[in-house]
Amino acid sequence: MPDYVADVHVTLKPQVNDPPGLVIKDALRNLGFHQVRGVRSGKYLRIEISAGNHVEAEQRVREMCQKLLANPVIEDFAVEIAATVPK
Repeated sequence: MPDYVADVHVTLKPQVNDPPGLVIKDALRNLGFHQVRGVRSGKYLRIEISAGNHVEAEQRVREMCQKLLANPVIEDFAVEIAATVPK
């Protein structure tokens, strides 16, 4: 089976308060980056997965996000799949 790499970005939904984002924004502004108007924090995961094809790899990773990696009540996620280059 071909191997794939999935880049997963999990972020809080826009209506959910983001205290770490507020702290980062304030810290950046205190460092002189006054043009910063807002920061939203999140998490990034890179998953290596074996699958029969690109569609199957994306379906499996989306299932992982729905079951474990993201809380659907407060978080959104985005998945990007790429085939790995054989060594």
